[in-house]
Amino acid sequence: MDHGVIALVPDKGPSAEKGVSNAAPPRRVFFDRRELDLILRLYGRMVAAGEWRDYAMADGAEAAIFAVHRRTSEQPLYRIEKRPALAKKQGAFAVVGAGGRVLKRGHDLANVLSVLERKLLKLVDAD
Repeated sequence: MDHGVIALVPDKGPSAEKGVSNAAPPRRVFFDRRELDLILRLYGRMVAAGEWRDYAMADGAEAAIFAVHRRTSEQPLYRIEKRPALAKKQGAFAVVGAGGRVLKRGHDLANVLSVLERKLLKLVDAD
Protein backbone atom coordinates (compact mmCIF):
# COMPACT_ATOMS: atom_id res chain seq x y z
CA MET A 1 0.00 0.00 0.00
CA ASP A 2 1.48 3.37 -1.14
CA HIS A 3 1.07 6.26 1.31
CA GLY A 4 1.84 9.01 -1.23
CA VAL A 5 5.55 9.24 -0.46
CA ILE A 6 7.36 11.06 -3.24
CA ALA A 7 11.06 10.63 -3.68
CA LEU A 8 12.79 13.93 -4.51
CA VAL A 9 15.43 13.46 -7.17
CA PRO A 10 17.46 16.44 -8.40
CA ASP A 11 16.50 17.47 -11.91
CA LYS A 12 19.43 17.02 -14.22
CA GLY A 13 17.62 18.65 -17.12
CA PRO A 14 17.41 17.49 -20.71
CA SER A 15 21.05 18.36 -21.49
CA ALA A 16 22.35 15.89 -18.89
CA GLU A 17 20.55 13.05 -20.60
CA LYS A 18 22.18 13.82 -23.96
CA GLY A 19 25.71 14.04 -22.54
CA VAL A 20 25.88 17.81 -23.05
CA SER A 21 27.79 19.76 -20.44
CA ASN A 22 26.07 22.48 -18.45
CA ALA A 23 29.37 24.37 -18.30
CA ALA A 24 29.35 28.02 -19.28
CA PRO A 25 30.33 28.77 -22.87
CA PRO A 26 33.91 29.95 -23.36
CA ARG A 27 34.44 33.64 -22.62
CA ARG A 28 34.97 35.92 -25.60
CA VAL A 29 37.69 38.57 -25.70
CA PHE A 30 36.57 42.12 -26.52
CA PHE A 31 38.14 45.56 -26.43
CA ASP A 32 36.76 47.57 -23.52
CA ARG A 33 35.38 51.08 -24.00
CA ARG A 34 38.64 52.88 -23.19
CA GLU A 35 40.67 50.66 -25.52
CA LEU A 36 38.20 51.03 -28.35
CA ASP A 37 38.18 54.81 -27.84
CA LEU A 38 41.99 54.93 -28.26
CA ILE A 39 41.84 52.79 -31.39
CA LEU A 40 38.96 54.73 -32.99
CA ARG A 41 40.64 58.09 -32.32
CA LEU A 42 43.73 56.89 -34.18
CA TYR A 43 41.54 55.41 -36.91
CA GLY A 44 39.74 58.74 -37.37
CA ARG A 45 43.01 60.65 -37.70
CA MET A 46 44.35 58.15 -40.25
CA VAL A 47 41.11 58.34 -42.27
CA ALA A 48 41.38 62.15 -42.25
CA ALA A 49 44.97 61.81 -43.53
CA GLY A 50 43.66 59.60 -46.37
CA GLU A 51 45.63 56.51 -45.33
CA TRP A 52 42.94 54.21 -44.00
CA ARG A 53 39.48 53.69 -45.41
CA ASP A 54 37.90 50.70 -43.71
CA TYR A 55 38.15 48.49 -40.65
CA ALA A 56 36.91 45.16 -39.38
CA MET A 57 36.55 43.86 -35.84
CA ALA A 58 36.60 40.30 -34.63
CA ASP A 59 36.26 38.72 -31.22
CA GLY A 60 37.22 35.25 -30.21
CA ALA A 61 38.07 32.96 -27.35
CA GLU A 62 41.76 33.92 -27.51
CA ALA A 63 41.89 37.42 -29.02
CA ALA A 64 40.06 40.56 -30.06
CA ILE A 65 41.25 42.02 -33.36
CA PHE A 66 40.79 45.43 -34.98
CA ALA A 67 41.97 45.18 -38.59
CA VAL A 68 42.66 48.30 -40.67
CA HIS A 69 42.28 48.32 -44.46
CA ARG A 70 43.29 50.77 -47.15
CA ARG A 71 40.48 49.39 -49.32
CA THR A 72 37.71 47.02 -48.37
CA SER A 73 38.80 44.32 -50.80
CA GLU A 74 42.42 44.23 -49.63
CA GLN A 75 44.18 42.38 -46.85
CA PRO A 76 44.50 44.42 -43.65
CA LEU A 77 47.41 46.87 -43.46
CA TYR A 78 47.59 46.42 -39.70
CA ARG A 79 45.93 44.34 -37.00
CA ILE A 80 45.61 45.66 -33.48
CA GLU A 81 45.30 42.61 -31.24
CA LYS A 82 44.37 42.03 -27.63
CA ARG A 83 45.46 38.64 -26.28
CA PRO A 84 44.87 38.43 -22.51
CA ALA A 85 46.81 35.14 -22.29
CA LEU A 86 50.00 37.11 -23.02
CA ALA A 87 49.28 39.87 -20.48
CA LYS A 88 51.79 38.60 -17.92
CA LYS A 89 54.43 37.78 -20.53
CA GLN A 90 55.00 40.13 -23.46
CA GLY A 91 51.87 42.20 -22.99
CA ALA A 92 48.29 41.74 -24.09
CA PHE A 93 48.40 44.27 -26.94
CA ALA A 94 50.18 44.09 -30.29
CA VAL A 95 50.26 45.85 -33.65
CA VAL A 96 50.86 43.35 -36.44
CA GLY A 97 51.82 44.40 -39.98
CA ALA A 98 50.40 43.07 -43.24
CA GLY A 99 53.04 40.35 -43.51
CA GLY A 100 52.33 39.06 -40.00
CA ARG A 101 55.34 40.78 -38.42
CA VAL A 102 54.76 42.13 -34.92
CA LEU A 103 55.62 45.84 -35.07
CA LYS A 104 55.13 46.51 -31.37
CA ARG A 105 53.87 44.59 -28.35
CA GLY A 106 53.25 45.68 -24.80
CA HIS A 107 51.10 46.05 -21.71
CA ASP A 108 49.85 49.58 -22.46
CA LEU A 109 47.65 50.03 -25.56
CA ALA A 110 48.49 53.73 -25.99
CA ASN A 111 52.20 52.90 -26.01
CA VAL A 112 51.68 50.07 -28.51
CA LEU A 113 49.64 52.33 -30.81
CA SER A 114 52.52 54.85 -30.81
CA VAL A 115 54.14 52.86 -33.63
CA LEU A 116 51.19 53.87 -35.82
CA GLU A 117 51.12 57.42 -34.43
CA ARG A 118 54.66 57.91 -35.76
CA LYS A 119 53.46 56.89 -39.22
CA LEU A 120 50.71 59.51 -38.94
CA LEU A 121 53.24 62.19 -37.95
CA LYS A 122 55.37 61.34 -40.99
CA LEU A 123 52.29 61.68 -43.21
CA VAL A 124 51.37 65.06 -41.76
CA ASP A 125 54.94 66.39 -41.97
CA ALA A 126 55.26 65.25 -45.62
CA ASP A 127 52.40 67.56 -46.72
